[in-house]
Amino acid sequence: MRALLPLLSLFLAWTTVAGAVDSVMPFMVYLDPGKMVCLHWGFDAVLGNITFKLVVNTTGWVGFGLSPNGGMTGADIVMGGLGPRGSYFSDYYATDETMPLVDTQQSYTLLSVAETNGQTIMTFERTMSTCDPQDLSITTQPIKLIYAYGLTDEITYHSTRRGTLEVNLLNYLPKMSMSNSTYLSVKVDNISIPPVKTYYHCKVMSFPTLTTKHHIYQIEPAIENYDIVHHLLLYKCPPFVTQGYSKPCYSGDIGDVCFGVVAVWGVGGGVFDLPEHAGLPVGGEPTPVFYRLEVHYNNPSLQTGRTDSSGLRLHYTNRLRQYDAGILTTGVLMLSSLEYTIPPKTPSFHTYGVCNTSLFSPLMNPVPEFHVFAVMLHTHLAGRRIRVGHYRNGKQIDFVAFDENYNFEIQHFFNFGNFKTIKPGDEIAVECSFNTTDRSGVTKMGLATTDEMCLAFLVHYPAVSIATCLSHPLTMGLPNTSYELSGYENMLKLVPQYQVVTDDKSNSSYNPRGIIREMMKTPTTSCRNNAPSRFCISSWIPKAAGIILLLLWLAII
Repeated sequence: MRALLPLLSLFLAWTTVAGAVDSVMPFMVYLDPGKMVCLHWGFDAVLGNITFKLVVNTTGWVGFGLSPNGGMTGADIVMGGLGPRGSYFSDYYATDETMPLVDTQQSYTLLSVAETNGQTIMTFERTMSTCDPQDLSITTQPIKLIYAYGLTDEITYHSTRRGTLEVNLLNYLPKMSMSNSTYLSVKVDNISIPPVKTYYHCKVMSFPTLTTKHHIYQIEPAIENYDIVHHLLLYKCPPFVTQGYSKPCYSGDIGDVCFGVVAVWGVGGGVFDLPEHAGLPVGGEPTPVFYRLEVHYNNPSLQTGRTDSSGLRLHYTNRLRQYDAGILTTGVLMLSSLEYTIPPKTPSFHTYGVCNTSLFSPLMNPVPEFHVFAVMLHTHLAGRRIRVGHYRNGKQIDFVAFDENYNFEIQHFFNFGNFKTIKPGDEIAVECSFNTTDRSGVTKMGLATTDEMCLAFLVHYPAVSIATCLSHPLTMGLPNTSYELSGYENMLKLVPQYQVVTDDKSNSSYNPRGIIREMMKTPTTSCRNNAPSRFCISSWIPKAAGIILLLLWLAII
């Protein structure tokens, strides 16, 4: 009997916890750069519920939503507040860029709303999958969150009080806070932006000397002009680059060979934190290492007299993590000598780039398996969808990442919350879908914003010494006007892929006979009503109690 008492105590404690509602929301993120809008959340994976607390610096109405592409159209929205007559709250859906419509199925439940110190605090919950066609499901994939708010309780046009941020709600990596943070400032210095639509400026530099190895654990953008800075890339240079400069990129300078990605920021992105067990290595080298900061300026209105000093802050520590992290660039290789054009007036044109890790072995030995834990996907204006497939032994086994509603204005690293293991010999294929229905001429692969790219930056550990793994279809046998031919897209899939792998010292290996394999359909979320319900959970409790009581009775006998 005495032996069963701990078990009975454990059971009673378990039933007490199971019957309680856990209101703790351990995750938090600011949805705007000015830290006016803060979102807290927590979820119960068993019950299939998620709870939100929205804190906004206003005493007017507040709105929060899930969006397929970062805009209003198709968004799943809640709006509410605390007015003179009490609280108000409703579930809405948006069909276009106008006032949302009240949802016929109110899938969100208001838990509380209050005003404190000039802030509106609204707490609400829903199931992750509501089975409502006017709602968006919450899955383990990143989702674009939108917000808006007003200065009064009359729900009218929000003006500039709006924004969007992509977050992985169910696989969220909390941001780290470290006391006495030390960072390297990497930026251009008051450069003049010429009145051209697309301008790339490069600064090659070395960092202040760090005599021992350190780890970068956070990459923070320091953007001076958000309206014209499109993206920043920081590359590590091979050892033979020993001189710095600041001038237009890709002008035949030695820094053009620097392609080992250390950090990336894209329009719409924010701070990127690495997990606690991995960091990007910096310092401890016997000779100075040079880096190239590349800043892409998008100036479609040809403004004059603009200057800029944007860059990045690389927060680092001497407390080394367990693993060195690295960033591997995959996707479509840009080769000016080989034509690769996207035809006009096409709603969905697919391009492919393939990384075959078998090509790593001439450049590093042995080739380890590595784990991808975050990714940044990148195209330009015509990009609509990006998928990164993972293949082993010639067959697709998974997706590394995908974004079915890619938005050019929201480009940033997102963490998986877990990792994808890449083994030696595996292949990684990047598929990009483009919409050119608004274009009358062909679109080429290139640097301009009106050109296109198809890339996936894979953050991984342990770091491999490979910088890029890209491919380009061998199109030299195709006519210059081949894009006008029926089946042009399939033609590009069937021609051999010229695969190129480069390491961090600018050494390369090649394969001129790469192939594009078929990519499976993107997994979808099945509709389910509230996951396992509270009733299903509680209905098991009497059965468990009966078992315990039976054991007690037997012990007494």
